[in-house]
Amino acid sequence: MSTVAIEPLYRYSPREKPLCHCRAKILKPSSLNFSPKLLSNGITSFCKFKPHRAYTVRASSTDTALLETFESSPSFFKETFSLARTETVEGKIFIRLDKDEDQQCWQLSVGCSLPGKWILHWGVSYLDDVGSEWDQPPKDMIPPGSIPVKDYAIETPLKKSSEGQVFHEVKINLDPKSSIAALNFVLKDEETGAWYQHRGRDFKVPLVDHLLIDGNVVGAKRGFNIWPGAFLPNMLLKAEELPSKDQDSNSDSKDAKQENKHVQGFYQEQPITKQVVIQNSATVSVTKCFKTAKNLLYLETDLPGEVVVHWGVCRDDAKNWEISAGPYPPETTVFKNRALRTLLQPKDGGDGCSGLFTLGKEFIGFLFVLKLNENTWLKCKENDFYIPLSSSISFPAQPGQRQFEGVPVSEKTEEANQEVSQVPYTDDIINEIRNLVHDISSEKSRQTKTKEAQESILHEIEKLAAEAYSIFRTSIPTSTEEAVSESEPQETPTKICSGTGTGFEILLQGFNWESNKSGRWYMELKEKALEISSLGFTVIWLPPPTESVSPEGYMPKDLYNLNSRYGNIDELKDLVRSLHEVGLKILGDAVLNHRCAHYQNQNGVWNIFGGRLNWDDRAIVADDPHFQGRGNKSSGDSFHAAPNIDHSQEFVRKDLKEWLCWLRDEIGYDGWRLDFVRGFWGGYVKDYIDATEPYFAVGEYWDSLSYTYGEMDHNQDAHRQRIIDWINATNGAAGAFDVTTKGILHSALERCEYWRLSDQKGKPPGVVGWWPSRAVTFIENHDTGSTQGHWRFPYGKEMQGYAYILTHPGTPAVFYDHIFSHYQSEIASLISLRNRKKVQCRSTVEITKAERDVYAAIVDEKVAMKIGPGHYEPPSESQRWVLAVEGKDYKVWEAS
Repeated sequence: MSTVAIEPLYRYSPREKPLCHCRAKILKPSSLNFSPKLLSNGITSFCKFKPHRAYTVRASSTDTALLETFESSPSFFKETFSLARTETVEGKIFIRLDKDEDQQCWQLSVGCSLPGKWILHWGVSYLDDVGSEWDQPPKDMIPPGSIPVKDYAIETPLKKSSEGQVFHEVKINLDPKSSIAALNFVLKDEETGAWYQHRGRDFKVPLVDHLLIDGNVVGAKRGFNIWPGAFLPNMLLKAEELPSKDQDSNSDSKDAKQENKHVQGFYQEQPITKQVVIQNSATVSVTKCFKTAKNLLYLETDLPGEVVVHWGVCRDDAKNWEISAGPYPPETTVFKNRALRTLLQPKDGGDGCSGLFTLGKEFIGFLFVLKLNENTWLKCKENDFYIPLSSSISFPAQPGQRQFEGVPVSEKTEEANQEVSQVPYTDDIINEIRNLVHDISSEKSRQTKTKEAQESILHEIEKLAAEAYSIFRTSIPTSTEEAVSESEPQETPTKICSGTGTGFEILLQGFNWESNKSGRWYMELKEKALEISSLGFTVIWLPPPTESVSPEGYMPKDLYNLNSRYGNIDELKDLVRSLHEVGLKILGDAVLNHRCAHYQNQNGVWNIFGGRLNWDDRAIVADDPHFQGRGNKSSGDSFHAAPNIDHSQEFVRKDLKEWLCWLRDEIGYDGWRLDFVRGFWGGYVKDYIDATEPYFAVGEYWDSLSYTYGEMDHNQDAHRQRIIDWINATNGAAGAFDVTTKGILHSALERCEYWRLSDQKGKPPGVVGWWPSRAVTFIENHDTGSTQGHWRFPYGKEMQGYAYILTHPGTPAVFYDHIFSHYQSEIASLISLRNRKKVQCRSTVEITKAERDVYAAIVDEKVAMKIGPGHYEPPSESQRWVLAVEGKDYKVWEAS
């Protein structure tokens, strides 16, 4: 069979040794053979890549002569740039249970075929255990070199099976007379901090029959398979009886014995992937051609595959890209009349590629980025590579070396010395943003432009950034990180753009499911206005104000009738005025997806509306069978309890925009909470936001997370992607409630699985990990909690949830029932700390620990926190930390 050795990936750069050396090899029982694969972002996946060409420029016939001229002339500039990128390699986790005849026991072997520092994090379950908690195994079962983790688990390092091999394994002996029902484990790579599971859950090796129905078991398919190592028993695997905890050899508990007896050997493989760092370099040399006085620039690199240089030249320090006159290197194309793209040519001997560029003497700089495929660009930190062309500038005589890093778009990191272009090169948009930034930052602009004009420019920058993100989303199948680069917080909060606030908002939901029952909620809330403000909140979300078929307001009827179960229109205005006086912004709860009709049609169907907006059935989507609409098909999911409004109708959008503007002007709302936005396209939301220019807007996009056999998966990327897609459809003009984070917090806290709070890249696993400035984090609301309790947060662990969302980026939202409860002082302390340390929606998070019983993170290097029963203290080497807030299973520190 053909196999690929992993060793070159781990030890060598491609320049020293071929990256994928294929050879035929005969399987031997003493060695491991497997076939790791480079995945879609790997080198081999784009070997046929050809850049898009508007037209191809013919190469000059004097290339050979130019190269000879370059080699014979002294270089006035030479520098080597070290390029670090990552490749994804694929291997296997091997699991085997078989009988050790010598020791008369069963032996579990766990191995991994990828290089790394592997740790088996494991524990056991006993026959009479209830629930899914682990226990520590008996001491005689623990392999040498293991470390206990609290009272529930063991960590055992995997060791190399032999010198020169990358295969690691560990063996655990199982006593057939013990009362152990299952062995549970996860695999951890200490080098990267990544955890590896079975379908998003712990591995479970069952030792009794009745556990085979569990969805995360391994070994359910019995049989004899070859284990890739030197320890094959020369036998077939046989069944073995296993007594329960209370049995001995003389026990008459025959029924229990029958239920729990068959231990059977198995062998199973699970795929595994890992990021491997590959080091490459690019060297640029510049000299003068004495005959033509032009600059000759030679670029060579050991990057594998087909490397495209996306390049241009500039005339001054502004570094505006231009296209130089020819001649050009071979395989050069013009890109959108703004830049050139050159496919570097293979060097003699096949070790890398190179290109020679002839540049006019009128240019002072050469700008470029390297393109490996449609998703992978290598840049100079956060800028283009810049090579000065003026020989009058002093440069080192010897080659310098600088470190620059780039990774595929699906593996972007936020470390200071790493960069990756996440979008196709959107020249026009980027240049527009640069020009706007230059315009607003110039001294003359600051003197002549009004504050309103400057804010308008900032608004335009944000919209252009959202447009760039839209281009990125259409070219990349899944989003990974926040597409817009978001700067450090300013000392004075600055309005960024309509709909997204300043970044320092803390939101209070100002009602629960029962608030309508008093009939005077507006007046009750007015009495609390000063208290709410003093607690540190900046924004309050009020209930739906319109006449409604349901008393809670979510089945609106006459949109202009603001006499509701919460109070009348005058009381609402009085409340809003009082909240404004204490410095609070107000969000109105706008139910735009559906509306209840006033009248029946000739068929007895309720689809004719009254009041000021007296629409007919053309305002209802055509694919809602309950209400016989004559509009177009719905652009989202259906809400079956009321007619779904067709937002594609121009008259509907016009009326709704007028109504929202009326609410803003007549009542004084500053922004919107948008109900059930799954029901209609986010582009319509953008239209409503553009018309009303809210201070802040947030949509409720709530659907189910991913589960396997009834248990939540670790990877929730698909779920948060759907929320990201909706935000992007609004052009980033609105945020969304981070339902993903709430769901993951549920599972982490309920099951003591705090490792769930770190995704596979070591970042927060919800929307807050991808687009934090648009994530509104929460743990409870009127639907999930209150008297409805559709998805109630784990009881008694609410403060752990608030310790998380009030210290992390995103915009945190606190539920009314929690702030006006015995939790008030603790929540107020966390809010005070957040405001004091200026934590905001774009703050940076470094996850320092994510294990079974503890999660810890440092935010903006100013706040440290931990939740969970496990131990954690923030590092004290470079920072002095003072404990600021603590409670049951959580602590928060601040830098002093």
